[in-house]
Amino acid sequence: MYPKDCVQQLVKPDEWWIKSDSKIPGRGALVTAFVPYVEQETYGFEPLGRKEASQHDSAKIKVAPLRVGQPLKRTELPVAAMPLHKGEVFAAYRAKMRPCLVVGSVSPSVDKSLTRRKPKHSTAPTILIAPFYGVEQDGQRAGYTPQFIERVRHLEYPQFLWDKLPPDNLDSLLRLDQLQPIGTGYGSYKLTGYRLGRDALEIVDELFQWLIWNKLPEDGLIAMFQKELTSIFDNS
Repeated sequence: MYPKDCVQQLVKPDEWWIKSDSKIPGRGALVTAFVPYVEQETYGFEPLGRKEASQHDSAKIKVAPLRVGQPLKRTELPVAAMPLHKGEVFAAYRAKMRPCLVVGSVSPSVDKSLTRRKPKHSTAPTILIAPFYGVEQDGQRAGYTPQFIERVRHLEYPQFLWDKLPPDNLDSLLRLDQLQPIGTGYGSYKLTGYRLGRDALEIVDELFQWLIWNKLPEDGLIAMFQKELTSIFDNS
């Protein structure tokens, strides 16, 4: 299933992606979730006031680019359907349902006695995920060039990992530099029934270490792969 010049060859084919019946999104789980496009212009919804002075559940709004440093505008006529607190804005951005790797499992819950009368979101547990992007180029997807994918397959960049996702073995690209939290509640994610095996997850951890600290373990799996890759090309 995997070509010779990829790190997956260090792991047995049936031990890279493993079927899982767990109902908990633990580390290494493959889930689907809505992921925003990071490099895009974010838009803000600016309430201009109620459509009618007596109507509290609807409003006129202005949609405009949202930029750091711009003054926050607030309407003098409150709208019940769009409440805002000091310093808050409504933001809108495009997002897409994508396969995602759970990099950090559900964070521990905080004792409720410590957060009494405080907003739930201030300590609510989250799950850290990294999204996968489709590789193929077509009329609907920008994709990636074969030359770039080859270099990613050879682990030249710590933020990328090429892979084939189950159950359809679709070529995909993991973006560790887009690590982000999602909620733990119903509707935030969907389990796929697959997870990475132990050695596969170790490789992802090494990539993350490389990305964050710019350093790889000298005796790690990635170092082993780089030596084998050099041997393959030296003998070709």
